[in-house]
Parts: sequence; C-alpha cells; structure tokens
Amino acid sequence: MILEGNEEEVYLRASMYKILRNILFFFPTESVHYFSMNGLKMLCSLGFLRKGIRGWTVPKGPEKEVFGLPFRNPVGLGAGFDKNARYLRELDALGFGSVEIGTVTPLAQAGNDKPRLFRLPEDQALINRMGFNNEGVVVIAQRLKEWRQNAGFSNLIVGGNIGKNKITPNEEAWKDYEICFRALFQQVDYFVVNVSSPNTPGLRALQEKDALGQILRNLQEVNTELSRKFSIRPRPLLLKIAPDLSKEQIDDVIELALEIRLDGLVVANTTISREGLLSTPAKLDAIGAGGLSGAPLKERAAGIVRYIHNKTGGTLPLIASGGIFSGEDAKERIAAGASLVQVWTGFIYEGPLIARSICERL
Repeated sequence: MILEGNEEEVYLRASMYKILRNILFFFPTESVHYFSMNGLKMLCSLGFLRKGIRGWTVPKGPEKEVFGLPFRNPVGLGAGFDKNARYLRELDALGFGSVEIGTVTPLAQAGNDKPRLFRLPEDQALINRMGFNNEGVVVIAQRLKEWRQNAGFSNLIVGGNIGKNKITPNEEAWKDYEICFRALFQQVDYFVVNVSSPNTPGLRALQEKDALGQILRNLQEVNTELSRKFSIRPRPLLLKIAPDLSKEQIDDVIELALEIRLDGLVVANTTISREGLLSTPAKLDAIGAGGLSGAPLKERAAGIVRYIHNKTGGTLPLIASGGIFSGEDAKERIAAGASLVQVWTGFIYEGPLIARSICERL
C-alpha cells in the first residue's frame, strides 16, 4: 500500500491509536472511558496542546445545513458518550460536527449495576445496559450554560437527547420529556426523544403510536410556546428509533413523524438481537442483557435508512447511526438517504481521528 502526504500521516496516527487501544482493552470498559476522557480533558486545559490536537484531528468540512442548523461537518458523536456534558471542549477539539449529550432525565439516577458496558472485539461491537445514568437535567442545563458562556467562537452543534426516569410510569412519561425539554431549550441546538433504549424497563413500549403521539404532540406545543417566549426559532425535534422495529411499526413512526412535522429521525439505537455474532455463546451468556452496538448493526441500520428515505421521498431528514466506522460506511449511509451520520462504537475502535478520516473520504 502506497500512501502520500496527509494520508500517510493519518494512517500512522491511526496505527499508533490501535497500539494504545490494545493496552486500554485490558482494563474495565467503563473505567477506561472516563480515564481516557479525563486525560484528554487535562491535555486540552493547556491552550497550546489543545491547538495541537485540533491541528491533528479537525477536518475541513464538508459543511452541511440540516434542520436549518449549520453543521461544520456531517460526522456527529451519538448520545451516551458524554451523558453529562462534561467533555464538550474536548470533543470539539476532536473535530466532531455535533455532539449529542445525554440521555438526560429530570432526576439524577445511578443507572444499572456495574459492570454494564462490555466489549466484543471479535465483532467490533459493544454491549451496554447503562440505564440512563446521568446527573439530572438541572445540573446538566447549568453545565451547558457555562460551556456556552466560555466556548468562545466554537461552532460545535450540541443536541440534547432526553428520556424518562426509571421510576416514572409510562402513562406519565410525557411529563418527564417536557421537563427536560423546557430545562434544556436555551442550551441545546436540537432535541432527540429517546424511547428506544432497551435498558430502561418498559421504555420501548413508548414507541407504540398512541403513547409516542402524546409525547411528541406535547413537545411540539411546548416548542412553539418557548420559541415565542424567547423570540427564537423552534428547536428541531427528532425521534430516535430502535433497529428492532417491524416494518409495520416503522410505517407507524413515519406516519406520525409526518403528521406531527418532526424535523427528522435518528436511525438507529442499539439492538437486543445477538444474531450472527462471532463472540461465543458462553461469552454472551456471561455478559447478559443489554443493547448491542457497532459493526453488527451496519446492514440493518442502513436498510432502515434506505426504507424510510424511499417511503418519504426524502422529505424526512435522517441521522444515520449504527456500525459506522469509516468514510466508506458513511458514504453508503448518505447514499441510502441520510443527511448526517453519528459514531459511537466506531470512535472506541477507530480512535480520535475518526471524524477527520471519515470527512476526508466523503
């Protein structure tokens, strides 16, 4: 393989990350996540180092306007990575066009018992059953406000992924989503309603048309109310769906999205399926329940993007998520009908140059 100039530089740095990744993979997954991000936070606290990191990682476009928002590039970091909006400066320095914080709930909650995040290196995948662990919307809203005050000329787009507390019964879930929407309205650029995580008991039942309609219609009313109150445009409102929906359920989501005039969909969340994995049944049994993310979702998630795009004639913007590791993956998803892409598991396996490496191949 012959590489020239910039490509050689990116290749060498990616190779260095793979060596580091092999070392990090010896340690517990969740602990290493925070160790790595806190290390990056320390480096980025020094202006000259942060500038150097940006020089390595930040791609030069391509810029794209979606939902009326100016994304500096189409590669975002999906929800669940920076649940509490603690690392926006650092993720900005890594070149992502957008970062989705959360999932945020009204009250702080610890989430499920540890261990709850597991690697499947043979499959380039992760399994998580985090359970919406976060510090609660009041704390996170204040942190976002402080970040915006100190972010200077950052053009990072920040999305707010919102959910319900575990203790909230489904019939009152709409109230939790409204609480989060109101608290974050002035601090995020767009919202994503999360009713598709498999790790909160009963949550996925909210994907049924009637329950979902109640949540989304109420949020659109609140959106209009707050936009008038603060004299700003309504926040784009999106819905994140599961890859395990049937064709009939997807059709219901499409019908509802068009009826309520959602600004888009995020396709898709993690899956409860374990089909076609290379990891041994014994290993999977030892891990237990949780949502699977990464390369095994690639075909299913791409197929749903293609189906929704064709069904709606491209009138409903889509953010593609699930199994995106490379520029080729991103190009395939955009060709299928996506406006933007998000990475998460791909970031873990490919490293801090992922936004740049994808953008340079688009």
